Amino acid sequence: MTYSLERIELLNAMAPNFIKLLGGSIVELDMNSQRAIFTFTVPLDYCHSGDVVQGGFVTAMLDAAMSHALFGTDDTISSIASLDIATQFIGVCRGQQPLRVAGRVKRATFKTAFLEAEIQDEEGEIVATAQSVAKLSRQPADA
Repeated sequence: MTYSLERIELLNAMAPNFIKLLGGSIVELDMNSQRAIFTFTVPLDYCHSGDVVQGGFVTAMLDAAMSHALFGTDDTISSIASLDIATQFIGVCRGQQPLRVAGRVKRATFKTAFLEAEIQDEEGEIVATAQSVAKLSRQPADA
């Protein structure tokens, strides 16, 4: 695994507010395998039924891991637009408990990427997964 602590710190510093609100930060970024791993500890304010993380926030965490796996490891990407995200809720994501969210690039072409992610609870059980297709914009070659 090859990752740059400086790059992780930069991505965490530039993280959109929703990642911070959900208690998230990148903890690993593997440049070779194009994987990003976040930890999230979602406050109870973003839960229902006591401590169950709302499904839209679950999808947001999965999406963040997938997109960071791509633009965090490829400097030519200027933007990513999700064309499709399919989320599977396998178990329960609980608030105020650490969640491990891993995203990876399955395949990327010049304009399209196929991504996937999963969330594990603190016992290591997979509680949600997602697959995404995204449209890519790239930096000009002379930039």
